[in-house]
Amino acid sequence: MPGAGRQPTVRQEVKELTLLFEISQALDKSLDLRDVVGPVLKALHDHMGMSRGTLALLNRQTGEISIEAAHGLSPAQLRRGLYKQGEGITGKVIQTGKPAVIPRVAEEPMFLDRTQSRKGLRKQDISFICVPIKLGNEAIGALSVDRLFADEVRLEEDVRLLSIIASLIAQAVRLRQSAQEERQKLLQDNLRLQDELKDRFRPANIIGNARAMHAVYDLINQVARSDATVLIRGESGTGKELVANAIHYNSLRAGKPLVKVNCAALSETIVESELFGHEKGAFTGAVSQRKGRFELASGGTIFLDEVGDFSPATQIKLLRILQEREFERVGGTETLRADVRVIAATNRDLEQAIGQGLFRSDLYYRLNVFPVHLPPLRERKSDILLLTDYFIEKYSRVNHKNVRRISTPAIDMLMAYHWPGNVRELENCIERAVLVSNDDVIHAHHLPPTLQTAEASGTVHVGTLPATLSIIEHDLLVDALKTSRGNQRKAAAVLGITERLMGLRLRKHGIEPKRFKTARHREHT
Repeated sequence: MPGAGRQPTVRQEVKELTLLFEISQALDKSLDLRDVVGPVLKALHDHMGMSRGTLALLNRQTGEISIEAAHGLSPAQLRRGLYKQGEGITGKVIQTGKPAVIPRVAEEPMFLDRTQSRKGLRKQDISFICVPIKLGNEAIGALSVDRLFADEVRLEEDVRLLSIIASLIAQAVRLRQSAQEERQKLLQDNLRLQDELKDRFRPANIIGNARAMHAVYDLINQVARSDATVLIRGESGTGKELVANAIHYNSLRAGKPLVKVNCAALSETIVESELFGHEKGAFTGAVSQRKGRFELASGGTIFLDEVGDFSPATQIKLLRILQEREFERVGGTETLRADVRVIAATNRDLEQAIGQGLFRSDLYYRLNVFPVHLPPLRERKSDILLLTDYFIEKYSRVNHKNVRRISTPAIDMLMAYHWPGNVRELENCIERAVLVSNDDVIHAHHLPPTLQTAEASGTVHVGTLPATLSIIEHDLLVDALKTSRGNQRKAAAVLGITERLMGLRLRKHGIEPKRFKTARHREHT
């Protein structure tokens, strides 16, 4: 090979480094490879004396190789640069992943000159160098250049230099692919999030962003437009009535009445009349006909709150209206149709009540068509501050106050409390705090004693653990001796320890069992 064995001069090395620096800068200027490869090929021409240069890329789907960027080619010549894998020098380089050096293209039958860019030139004076552009072990394209053949030209050095440049191009391709994939992923995530937010149903009357509440919103959205019977479960104060409102006002019955019945507040003597109505003269005091709640809710929804408190007799009547959608007024004979959707709510464990014979299983299955469970406030801690802000604004407006903020210690107390009364308890606490605030700020001391911490109330225990345990042990021993009238064996049995251990503990605390016998004897005498 011409020039084989020659070592590059210092001047040549400096020239190559300058070229590589210029190329690396060019590759950083644009995310579109076609915008930067042209300047790269021009730099090869300017610095290394190489004439025509091309960048060919493989289309994985079609298997076709096309010239994407070139220097020294006209647009028409560039369009003619099409190959298949293994076709011509370029196709073979991409197929094999190995560089090719053609000292004189006129002497190489595989050289196709598909672009016809060398027409009219002495092809025996043209050398062709083509190196693969590889991502990992896969060739995705090829970089090729022409240069005039000369004995002093070191073609193997040109292959080395072009291979380095091809690696830079491959790295740029990899970075661009990664950036495009990341942008595509971000775009898809953004579109998915927008779809979720657009489609996410959230009732206007309920406050809460906790994950558990989003599950509730989804259930409300699923059931609202149907006529299915809904059973809302949850502890007292979690907002079951708000869920009933949300279901009704997002249903097809929203323009019809929503009638609410507190089942726990109805006595056994009037519950049937309240629910189904009565005829004039049906009982003492029935001076006129009266429509019941089911009749008043015709076309709309009836909300039976605390349905677990119904008596067995009322449960039978309720079961009939759920099964047959029919009822009669008290003292009447006319059968009325009940075009009413039923939403029930309870804080009771109905399954346990069924096991105890306090609630009918057939009524339970009629009510539990679509259950909705409301989480307690302690399981949605992230909603506490949202609810607090809402209640502060609400009761500031109602009570003509101007409470603007809540102090950090007060926030800490709210977040640390376990809220057995749930949202209702939180609302009551904030209403009280707004009323007693006199500086437009809710402080820790404005909150009820149940929320006060040891630090805030100044009641931090200062004794050591051993000392405290010793006091507790002393009191337990004394109580056990009082209960057993000074009988040491019985006292030990009460405490679940041996009589020997009981004796050791009594000696440790200096407790004399006999004085409890005397005391008990005095009490009886």
